[in-house]
Amino acid sequence: MFIDRVDAGKQLAKSLVDYKGKNVVVLGIPRGGVVIAKEVAKALNAPMGLVLPRKIGAPGNPELAIGALASKDTVMINEQLKNSLRVSDNYIKEEIEKQVLEIKRRRDKYLSNRPSLDLKDKVVILVDDGLATGYTASVAIKEVQSKRPKKLILAVPVSSKDTYERLKKEVDELICLHTPEFFYAVGQFYLNFSQVSDNEVIEILKNFGTT
Repeated sequence: MFIDRVDAGKQLAKSLVDYKGKNVVVLGIPRGGVVIAKEVAKALNAPMGLVLPRKIGAPGNPELAIGALASKDTVMINEQLKNSLRVSDNYIKEEIEKQVLEIKRRRDKYLSNRPSLDLKDKVVILVDDGLATGYTASVAIKEVQSKRPKKLILAVPVSSKDTYERLKKEVDELICLHTPEFFYAVGQFYLNFSQVSDNEVIEILKNFGTT
């Protein structure tokens, strides 16, 4: 159990100290993952940026991910779940358009006109506050891989076992502090899992080079 995201980030950073001084870039997945990434970037003395994946929620149940995207060109759909819930193609199309706009809104708000970080030939550490279905992490991985990093590491405090096994095949290394036997939601492993605001993300990014 973690006290909060700051505590989880500090614990996660201890597992990544071997990468200090090795041409590292830390990328956080907003919003909660940015708090974790800040602690990792501080510990490694590394620049920090963002990847902005968005979940595609099921009709009437937006917390249930039937897919995710990081851009119009990076979309993943769980076809089995989509079919079992009888989700229409039109709904998927509308949700993709809606989430593309939200990605643009967040990028404009969080990053404004700041210059992008070059990820080519860098060791990239992608950070989130936990993995449940792992769909947003999967599309974030694909987005980062398109930038041709030297090595891609996914680092999280906690993950479901099934998602851990699946995602470790998608990255060069997956560092996870806990893969509990009984996993219901990421928030159950934090004493304080309050929502992170846009303003908190913006404030964190002021202290780091961003992408």
